[in-house]
Order: sequence, then C-alpha cells, then structure tokens
Amino acid sequence: METATIAGGCFWCTEAIFKRLRGVESVEPGYSGGNLDNPVYEQVSAGQTGHAESIQIKFNPKIISFEKILDVFFATHDPTTLNRQGNDVGPMYRSVIFYHDKVQKNIAEKIITLLQNSGKYKNTIVTKVEPFKNFFKAESYHKDYYERNKDSNSYCPIIIDPKIQKLIQEFKKDLKEEYLTKEI
Repeated sequence: METATIAGGCFWCTEAIFKRLRGVESVEPGYSGGNLDNPVYEQVSAGQTGHAESIQIKFNPKIISFEKILDVFFATHDPTTLNRQGNDVGPMYRSVIFYHDKVQKNIAEKIITLLQNSGKYKNTIVTKVEPFKNFFKAESYHKDYYERNKDSNSYCPIIIDPKIQKLIQEFKKDLKEEYLTKEI
C-alpha cells in the first residue's frame, strides 16, 4: 500500500469521490499542513491553524497509480482558485498535494506543468506541492459524511452530487463495482 494526502476543498466531497475508485483501500478525512497538533474542526474552520481539510488515501499502486489519483483530483475540483472551492472560502479549503516522497513530488509537479500548458484552464493553477508533515484524523462525524447525509443535508445534492456525476462520466472504468450500479 501507498499513501497519498491531498486537499481540494471540503473533505466531505473529496472523501466521497476517492472512496469510489478501484485500488483505493481507505480514505480518511482530516487536517494536514498546519502548525497545531490534534486540531478540531472548529479550530481549522476558523482558519487559524494553517491546516487544510484533507484526505489521506491508502491505495494499491498495482491497481491505481498516483498519477491516476492526481488525474481524478484535478478533474473534480478547481485548482485555479486560491483558498476557495465554490462557496467554501478560506485557507482550510486550499488546493494542495502533500507529497510523501520525491517520486510523488516529481509526479505532482509534472502533472501541474502539463495541465497548465494544456490550455485546459483559463487561469493559473494555484495548487501547492508541499512536503507531507502531518495528518490528523477528523472527528468521527465527518467520516462517510456524504453516505450518511446525502438525503438530509442540502450541501450533498448541490455540491457533492455534481462532483460524483463528473467522476462517473470521466472515470467510469476506474470505479469500484459497487459504485457502478449505485444511484447518487
């Protein structure tokens, strides 16, 4: 197993997306990149810890590559908005790849350069590539948030459902079998 740690806005969204991919063994929402040990949601949300809402992905590189994880990452959030994803605003929603080794760093930098030069984005990609320094699991009520709240919280159908639809449209062959037949 390998580990990827990324931040691309609300971790409810990113967890719901990445848990659907073949080769992903687990996805844990949490906080990464900041200066406070064991932060809680309220502290991170206040924007004073330096942490981003992140996910830590355990994946089997024989089934899914780090490159594919980053392809999905860039396709399912806006890497051109600084400290923002839609209505979620603040440094805790920034776009970051926290690399675990030099290989991940090189892959991330290469993909960003290729995407920037491709003309796919009108604006400059602001995603940071930073060394992994910490990850703190979020409170248990954040785990599987989308699955537990998709019918009771308007954030889910308005914000998360379109991201999952995009995932299905662009990465259907990479989805776990159980998510190919599930309704959103």
